[in-house]
Amino acid sequence: METVNADQNMRPGIRHQAQAVEVYDFRRPTTLAREHSRVLELAFESFARQWGTQLSAKVRGKSTVVSESVAMLTYDEYVSSLPGTTTMVLADVQGTDSRAVLQFPITSVLSWIIRQLGGNGSQKPPLRKLTPVEHSLVSALATDALADLQYSLGGLMAEHGLRVASIQDNSQFAQAAATTDLMIVAKFTVSVGEDTCEASVALPADVILQQLGALNPMDTESDAAERIRGQLGEVPVSVGLRLRSIPVKPGLVLGLKTGDLIPLPHQRSEPLYVSVEEHPLYRAAVGSNGSRLAAAIVSTEEHSK
Repeated sequence: METVNADQNMRPGIRHQAQAVEVYDFRRPTTLAREHSRVLELAFESFARQWGTQLSAKVRGKSTVVSESVAMLTYDEYVSSLPGTTTMVLADVQGTDSRAVLQFPITSVLSWIIRQLGGNGSQKPPLRKLTPVEHSLVSALATDALADLQYSLGGLMAEHGLRVASIQDNSQFAQAAATTDLMIVAKFTVSVGEDTCEASVALPADVILQQLGALNPMDTESDAAERIRGQLGEVPVSVGLRLRSIPVKPGLVLGLKTGDLIPLPHQRSEPLYVSVEEHPLYRAAVGSNGSRLAAAIVSTEEHSK
């Protein structure tokens, strides 16, 4: 038997690429529920405002911080989205073995330090490692930012303080969590004077999600049937009255003209059918409601066509 290569059946000029298949673990979903996302968005927006105010006071210049997005990623996905050389402030989450991350570019934080020490921000520092003095200044900036973050998160971090543990300058070497651990990642745009950069915060998802369930409880599976009935009750449907139908041949339909009669099996004394989305469900008698025609249900039993 001759074997035919599948590529021979492909049309010329069209390149078919194999699709990548990604395994999804339903026990560890990597998406946030809409209710949880909204709570976190509000918390990080509050943090952005407070961090911007704090930076303005620290660097003696107008600073703004804007919250851009909130998502749940694995730690490996989060680190892969960062530049190799960047400032990674690792913070202990007190009461747990987890760590949080506050990240911003090295060149930006060097510019902030120059402003703190009296510069006007016009200097563009080169990309380099932080000195011990700069480490201390960055640690102070991060400590204040983490305090604002904990305040903004409110009950989500009420039982867990955030404390600076270390500062790394390489995102690949900063081990804040295992590669598969889930993190709540918030992205920000930070503007200090003419300098604009992207920053991020990563929090251990297991800590946050536990508190989210308590602050914003979601329906359980036991309420699924009730919620489905409630949702179906709000879906609009078309309701009409109809006579008993009769099957006819296409030739009869194509030959119809004005004045032709089609005999129907519906008796004059027989109630009409109440149909919902073309499906007859009840029987009803013709009545009136004021000046309008109406149908009075006489049988609540479901009928077939």
